[in-house]
Amino acid sequence: MPVVHRHGPCSPLADEHGKAPSHEEILAADQRRVEYIRRRVAETTTGHHVRRPKLQPEPASLSSSAAPANVPASSGDAVGTGNYVVTIGIGTPEERLTVVFDTGSDTTWVQCQPCVESCYMQEEPLFSPANSSTYANVSCSSPYCSDLDRRGCSGGHCLYAVRYGDGSTTVGFYAQDTLTLASDAVKEFRFGCGEDNRGLFGRAAGLMGLGRGKTSLTSQARDKYGGVFSYCLPATPSGTGFLDLGPAAGSPAANARFTPMLTDMGPTFYYVGLTGIKVDGRALSIPGSVFSDAGALVDSGTVITRLPPKAYAPLRSAFAKSMEGLGYKKAPATSFLDTCYDLTEAGAKGGKALPAVSLAFQGGASLDVDKSGILYQVDESRACLAFAPNSEDTDMAIVGNTQQKTYGVLYDLGKKVVGFAPGAC
Repeated sequence: MPVVHRHGPCSPLADEHGKAPSHEEILAADQRRVEYIRRRVAETTTGHHVRRPKLQPEPASLSSSAAPANVPASSGDAVGTGNYVVTIGIGTPEERLTVVFDTGSDTTWVQCQPCVESCYMQEEPLFSPANSSTYANVSCSSPYCSDLDRRGCSGGHCLYAVRYGDGSTTVGFYAQDTLTLASDAVKEFRFGCGEDNRGLFGRAAGLMGLGRGKTSLTSQARDKYGGVFSYCLPATPSGTGFLDLGPAAGSPAANARFTPMLTDMGPTFYYVGLTGIKVDGRALSIPGSVFSDAGALVDSGTVITRLPPKAYAPLRSAFAKSMEGLGYKKAPATSFLDTCYDLTEAGAKGGKALPAVSLAFQGGASLDVDKSGILYQVDESRACLAFAPNSEDTDMAIVGNTQQKTYGVLYDLGKKVVGFAPGAC
């Protein structure tokens, strides 16, 4: 399936009359997501629960009516954050909908008619269950209802609720229908049919959850796709990447470098063991305990990679020294990005190289960050190091999507590995 950036010209959600969010808004949303991940990690690894949304008790009733799949993936800026989107089909006949795909979420959902409480404006028409001959609500007594993190019951039908890091929420019926991925079909796929959706989802129809939980597409279609998927995020908003599911998703494996997936650390997220950082081929002096104490995960929805302060400080110092040697001049910081440069004289216009940055993982895997993933372009003349420090050294490190650009990122639940294949898109 093609993957594109939300704000890019290839995005189905692009609104020629609309306005893309500012970089300040994108970074603010990114920080809210990071804080949400921290809370979720704390909840699932320590048992400390966070406040959850209240389920609306009585939404109106709705009518009860191992081959690989390749879907293009696109950048998600046109929806309101720095995420990426794919177009899927739901129902019989299928209705085409553009959704954010997210490795940090489990439950897939789309906005549905009738919109009983609240629906935000989306680019495509709302999904209409009444028009699908294969749609059915999940009953409250079904074990599938018990798989939900937050659930309720109305008229014998299962209700779901999801709350995201910025306070956005979706509530509605938990249902099943045929999911179409490219030309492939997943029958009786369970998803949220949202009738009360509030928050910063932009113009996307909903979200596809690719986490490790029971309600995710990864888990539901494991018999069909083997728990294997990969994606590649394009270098620029105008580029196109891909999202592949099934055995063929392992095609980047020929040149992939693998690290163990640390499944004992908790559900949903893809935990890995980050072990070190190199700048221009030289390993930074960072004690291994800095990474082991914090832990790390790979996330498709976080824009900027977050590191423990004791790891970020030597990275910033080494990177700044190399940039000075290349003739770049410092520029004012923006938001939480504190290492910024003026590109008008020495940057991309002059064709100068950037310092090489590489992340090392358990098992000998490495992610040699593509040039497009080293700096975050704030405006035409200014760019900042696309890494940021966490508040505490014990906060989870997060490998964000900026650093993943052009890589085939492979997830294999059966083999319990995450792989990085350079030059995949």
